[in-house]
Amino acid sequence: MLNQARQRGVTLFEVLITILIMGLGLLGLAGLESRMMMVNSEAYQRSQAVALLSDMAERLRVNQNNLNGTIDSGYIHGGTAWGTGNSGYTTTDCSTQAAGEARDVCEWNNALLGAAETSGTSQVGAMIGARGCITQVQAADTTTNVCKPGIYGVTVSWQGLSPTATPSTTGWSACGATQYGSNDALRRSISAQVVVPLNQC
Repeated sequence: MLNQARQRGVTLFEVLITILIMGLGLLGLAGLESRMMMVNSEAYQRSQAVALLSDMAERLRVNQNNLNGTIDSGYIHGGTAWGTGNSGYTTTDCSTQAAGEARDVCEWNNALLGAAETSGTSQVGAMIGARGCITQVQAADTTTNVCKPGIYGVTVSWQGLSPTATPSTTGWSACGATQYGSNDALRRSISAQVVVPLNQC
């Protein structure tokens, strides 16, 4: 008789525990979704940076004026970066520039600023705070029995979404150092060396 009087089913306490567990699981999924979006954004920015780096490296290799192992000084731009924060270069219509160095740096500067894609009046086609630097690593030497080609470093830097290991702050890969806030660990950077051939050797 006593057993028949017992109620069967789920108590309110069990329902509350189930809701709590489901809530924690949904919070975990929301955090995972947020992290995945950040990782996707970082990967997209890196792919954009690789395309911009490859673009300028190829321009340096194929410019016919560079076949003496050196590049035109206009590429290096006085040691400052192209792109974001470059107030000394204001040319935006690259069709008015002569083919070669002038057009190369104009188009690269515009690409770093995101001019290839717009949203309203904003340029959104590049990474956050994209900067590009070209520096001389080795001067060309056409001396007989030496014949060293010119070597140049091309670097693209941008601002990441979360801190990581700090990139180099010295040498030709230091492009954009200290330009992304007080924490240089937000700076992302990729670099490549470009060998400019010598036609004399």
